[in-house]
Amino acid sequence: MIRDLVLKNRSYRRFHQEVAVELETLRELVDLARLSASGANKQPLKYILSCDAEKNALIFPHLSWATYLRDWPGPAEGERPSAYIIILGDTEIRPSFGCDHGIAAQSILLGAVEKGLGGCIIGGVQKEGLRQALGIPPRYEILLVLALGKPKETVVIEPLGPDGDIRYWRDAQGVHHVPKRSLDEIIIG
Repeated sequence: MIRDLVLKNRSYRRFHQEVAVELETLRELVDLARLSASGANKQPLKYILSCDAEKNALIFPHLSWATYLRDWPGPAEGERPSAYIIILGDTEIRPSFGCDHGIAAQSILLGAVEKGLGGCIIGGVQKEGLRQALGIPPRYEILLVLALGKPKETVVIEPLGPDGDIRYWRDAQGVHHVPKRSLDEIIIG
């Protein structure tokens, strides 16, 4: 059921790095994005796939992890993603990309959950450093990086507290808590 996939699709930031994600799996996930909606059906998105440890090591240092967790620099060696999908916008097809990359990212992550994987959409990317590290031509705008792998953490949804604080946190056992507004709070009228 789609609700089950959405509930399991949390932002995982720690992974069993030793559990490989095959290139064919990444291709299958991108195929879900390919089949998803695209504004004016322009289909301007392109993808870089990485499931190779050396290429992953080039990508990792250009990513920002969990802004609200001030004392956590990101996953340690052994807990890093075993794969990445970098979503690019081809400016020769279209100069801007609307919400296409958000739709694509959600399709990919729902597909990953269905395969027993998890991931995180990362918008905090040092784009020029990543462009240089991977030799990405200037015609491609770096939009998002999806970190993927077998999750090594538990993420739970919590009701938003009375103070209205939306910041996620980790408890002493390392469980990641994510406050969410109630349905009644977000529906107007």
